Amino acid sequence: MSVQDDVEVSVPRLAEAAIADDIGLLLAKLHAAGSVLNNRTLAAFELRERSYSVLRLACSGLEPTQRELADFLSLDPSQIVALVDELEGRGLVTREQGRTDRRQKIVLATPEGASIHAAAEAAVAASEAETLSALAPSETVTLRSLLRKALWSGAA
Repeated sequence: MSVQDDVEVSVPRLAEAAIADDIGLLLAKLHAAGSVLNNRTLAAFELRERSYSVLRLACSGLEPTQRELADFLSLDPSQIVALVDELEGRGLVTREQGRTDRRQKIVLATPEGASIHAAAEAAVAASEAETLSALAPSETVTLRSLLRKALWSGAA
């Protein structure tokens, strides 16, 4: 018997409506539930989901430009500027001249940013596990694979 078997899950009455099978609604509700847990977890690091995402990408080794961050995170470039400004003000990231195009600014983590990221990443992984606790580990792998396929299939 798993821990999940001991927990009674309350299904809302409106889950009987046809809309409860709409993929968009299901994804939105799962994202909303995950965001609440993530933001609660990230508060200990004085981060929120969006600032954590920028920091995580700054730590990726991919040297993302601000434009790439905006495109990948589906945010307006002005939102990225504000997020990078905040992280830069805290000494967690720096902006540097692009390696291939000097007009672009790449966002890189500082050593302090990398340290905060490592701790936050572990906490977020635990939060994600809580959000997806009703799924078996293999189902989580399948879900992740299907979401990536739906988002980026056919992308070159």
